[in-house]
Amino acid sequence: MASSSAPVHPYRYLTLFLALLIGAYCLVFLTGDKQAAPKLGIDLQGGTRVTLTARTPDGSPPTREALNQAQQIINDRVNGLGVSGSEVIIDGNNLVITVPGSDTSDARNLGQTARLYIRPVIHAIPAMTEPPPWESPGGAPPAAPGGVPGMPGMPGVPPIAPAEPGAPLPAEGGQPPADSGQEPAPAPQPRPYPEEPPAQPAPPPPPTPGTPTPSPSPAPPSPSPAPPPPGEAPKSPEDVPLQQRIADEKQLRQSTDQQIQILALQFQATRCDEDDVLAGHDDPNLPLITCSTNGDEVYLLAPSIISGEQIENANSGLDQQRGEYVVDLQFKSDASKTWADFTAANVGTQTAFVLDSKVVSAPAIQEAIPGGRTQITGQFNQQTARELANVLKYGSLPLSFESSEAETVSATLGLSSLRAGLIAGAVGLAAVLLYSLLFYRLLGILVALSLVASGAMVFAILVLLGRWINYTLDLAGIAGLVIGIGMTADSFVVFFERIKDEIREGRSFRSAVPRGWARARKTIVSGNAVTLLAAVVLYILAVGQVKGFAFTLGLTTVLDVTVVFLVTWPLVYLASKSTTFAKPAFNGLGAVQQIARERRAAAHATGRD
Repeated sequence: MASSSAPVHPYRYLTLFLALLIGAYCLVFLTGDKQAAPKLGIDLQGGTRVTLTARTPDGSPPTREALNQAQQIINDRVNGLGVSGSEVIIDGNNLVITVPGSDTSDARNLGQTARLYIRPVIHAIPAMTEPPPWESPGGAPPAAPGGVPGMPGMPGVPPIAPAEPGAPLPAEGGQPPADSGQEPAPAPQPRPYPEEPPAQPAPPPPPTPGTPTPSPSPAPPSPSPAPPPPGEAPKSPEDVPLQQRIADEKQLRQSTDQQIQILALQFQATRCDEDDVLAGHDDPNLPLITCSTNGDEVYLLAPSIISGEQIENANSGLDQQRGEYVVDLQFKSDASKTWADFTAANVGTQTAFVLDSKVVSAPAIQEAIPGGRTQITGQFNQQTARELANVLKYGSLPLSFESSEAETVSATLGLSSLRAGLIAGAVGLAAVLLYSLLFYRLLGILVALSLVASGAMVFAILVLLGRWINYTLDLAGIAGLVIGIGMTADSFVVFFERIKDEIREGRSFRSAVPRGWARARKTIVSGNAVTLLAAVVLYILAVGQVKGFAFTLGLTTVLDVTVVFLVTWPLVYLASKSTTFAKPAFNGLGAVQQIARERRAAAHATGRD
């Protein structure tokens, strides 16, 4: 960082570290759930075990391959970085998930099939809490004014209308909305058509010999048929031209289809609070009638245009403009083009993001969205947005699951083990401080300040990691922290011993500090780099709690280098400028300085000889 001749700015380094520390604690106390404590693992605080029972659409037993794939996907969802302390195991046809804490909802949500489809919205109506009138004991009531012909009216339910201006209707020639200002289209009636001309009479028989042939008289002109009076239908279907009959039949079917769709919407509007046994198994090539995840809206959706398999990445975050949490999606190249073309052609209409047959969000398209990057908005908080992003990122399950059992798991080690681990860490820290005070006197105080600064930064980072990546601290992580204290002490020893080497060569304490730092920093970086490499390899290859140990070891190694460069070195440099620390009685360097004087005397005597 600095050679013996380069200018040193210790206060800049200290100010930078102080700014980082203050920033970390501002995030701790001003963001998230305001809980200023790391999350604890299952072995320290206990947890929740949820059993998910696999089910298939046809009721057949799930295959082992499908269960293994589901286990891997759920493990990635709950434990993507391997530091949450969660476990996912296969038990027969079930998946048993154990997560730290007592909240069972998180573990239950892990069984989401996560089949995402993007579907255009055709119709949307509010959900209802009361059954429709036609289910009353009195039978089907007559149609209400403004209702759909041939359908019972529904008090309190607004007429069906497109979700947004310009949204496509389910069929051409359908019934217009009741509040659109137009009169309801009457039911299709057969149209009056002109009668076809009568058939020509049969030609006369050939003349018999001897019989005079009468001269043909001109046939009277056939009068043009007059149309029947208005409202009078043709006498028989055979009198209607074929093409016109086909058009009438098509119009009638379209009107009937729309009535059926509206009836299905109103039927579904009273059942949004019921479980969907086929959730996640809807056919993306067919229309879908479903509810929103909060049960407030019912949607009629067109076939899917993009599926979840075409998502390249998903992340959650806080949208600063809206002030709400959103999920960012990045589509693959083919889906990006599809999405860009669709949004450009359907500005102003609604599009639904359907997860496991439920509408997560149905935002209106405000503009064309090129590039394949878009957002899912909804009533998300930080946790639910992160869960949805993980569900979409790690893929859909090959099976659907239902929660069959949930129970509380007691801590395998408990608070007594946590207390023992903390005591062990405190003893190790005290031993390091005692060693530093005995060998380096007042310089040991600088070691204590550096360790306190490192501990404060580690604590804040553990709290934030618990919120951001669901990191939980278990006994293996505590072991990594204790080893990290030893690594930090090693860096101090290397630095101070390099200072002693410079003093032995005859330099003063003031000049020995920058020269000793120039030699020590290379050794400190090399030693920590080896430890960090070992932690990374262990993290990649290990599983379970060993993964958490490797993560903590790597974290403390990085913080060790940060503290030594930004705290220890500036403090020792400032101490070298002090007359108090320059005294051998306070810095513990008297014996080394005596050796330096003896060497100078010996060299002087050798020179005289």
